[in-house]
Amino acid sequence: MTMRHFLKSTDFIPGEVEDIFALASQLKLERGHNKSKDLEGQSWALLFFKSSTRTRISFEVGIKELGGNALYLNKNDVQISRGESITDTAKVMSRYLNGIIIRCYDHSLLEEFAQEGTIPVINALSDFLHPCQIYADAFTMAERWNTNGAMLDSLKGKKIAFLGDTVCNMGNSWILGAALFGMQLALAGPEGFEPHNEIQEVLSEAGLEPTWAFTTDPLEAVAEADAVYTDVWVSMGMEKEETERLKILQPYQINGSVMAKAKPEALFLHCLPAHPGQEVSKEVLDSPTSIIFDQAENRLHVQKAIMATLAKS
Repeated sequence: MTMRHFLKSTDFIPGEVEDIFALASQLKLERGHNKSKDLEGQSWALLFFKSSTRTRISFEVGIKELGGNALYLNKNDVQISRGESITDTAKVMSRYLNGIIIRCYDHSLLEEFAQEGTIPVINALSDFLHPCQIYADAFTMAERWNTNGAMLDSLKGKKIAFLGDTVCNMGNSWILGAALFGMQLALAGPEGFEPHNEIQEVLSEAGLEPTWAFTTDPLEAVAEADAVYTDVWVSMGMEKEETERLKILQPYQINGSVMAKAKPEALFLHCLPAHPGQEVSKEVLDSPTSIIFDQAENRLHVQKAIMATLAKS
């Protein structure tokens, strides 16, 4: 049996995504009733090279709620920081664990770990992709738009606008996610922020056609959008570029004037943490159409469904 991993959004086909969303809905309803024990008797590790709030808590709680044992490791808890190879680390950990969740900088670390180990690997964020967040985002929108049919059907044809740093891991992930979910993606950022060839290659490898368009005009991107999305402008590791990035990205702040160009009922999404006054205004963050905390909660339910699915594969 080929080991399944979740390193990018396209590691599951649409039918499998629908099953994951259905399971996430079930787990959400059952929470607190201790009905699901898909990880019973299993130990899953969280290997984090980057700190986190939502990712760490949601995965640790999710593993325990599925009946498993969660082991948190930061970069100083393993010998990688002292020169041990990824290959050796992956092989050793595979002898102890049933699965591993990795949050790192270089995406190639995830790929090497998946290749060399013999346990499921989940991408909890790399500088290239953040697939767990995208699945939780899509699930959250589908909850709002679904009319008792297939959840993915409620996403098809919807337009989502992503403003700001469009070449970040979230921008890349939405290029894959929009194509996978049948959505139209409008990216808006400064010149030079067009999507790179690398993400186009991943899209092609998955057999998906691009559903995105790039513009330097934020109002053009949000016109008639069903949802508007942004992320921080200064990610971890980019602190030295902060002054320059804040300056060039300022025209892409999502505020009331920008949201007014989208559909009246357009949802606002942010993967958090947010910086009011930078990538988004406080009025938008606190608006009735902001679903940022639903997104955060749904990370737990969707990730539980992903882990349960991989554990059974």
